Amino acid sequence: MRRPRPIFLILLLLLGACATYPDLQQQRLAALPHQYKQFDVLMGWEVRPAGGSTVVQGVVKNVRYFRMRNLEIWASQLDGRGKVLVQGMTFVVPSELGLDESADFTIRIPAALAAGDRLRITYKYLGSDGGSHGLGDGTNWMQSFESVIPAR
Repeated sequence: MRRPRPIFLILLLLLGACATYPDLQQQRLAALPHQYKQFDVLMGWEVRPAGGSTVVQGVVKNVRYFRMRNLEIWASQLDGRGKVLVQGMTFVVPSELGLDESADFTIRIPAALAAGDRLRITYKYLGSDGGSHGLGDGTNWMQSFESVIPAR
């Protein structure tokens, strides 16, 4: 009669190899001071001064489309009437985010923003649910929202 003990030991080792690890990008997204949630993306960011300019740094996550391509993010300082004074922009790398994937972004605005200044964040992408491999089809989407720079 064979002993099943070595088989159970091997099975236990194989199951241990399937252990999950925490998603560090998701933890960073949740820890950022500013948050935006919409049907298509989750976004978290922080705003900090950088030698006469301002850096908006954060994480964006695709929560809607099978593929989100060519994601661009703009950050604009607004005056009291909502007119853009100065802006910066970035292309998110990698250029294609799958569903539930996230990426870092950094935008440099060539002006020092102060507490109380209004910041408009705009993002644009091509979203695809698959089909013909996302070539020529999909949803071309653009969305904006505003935030106020808090006191430090």
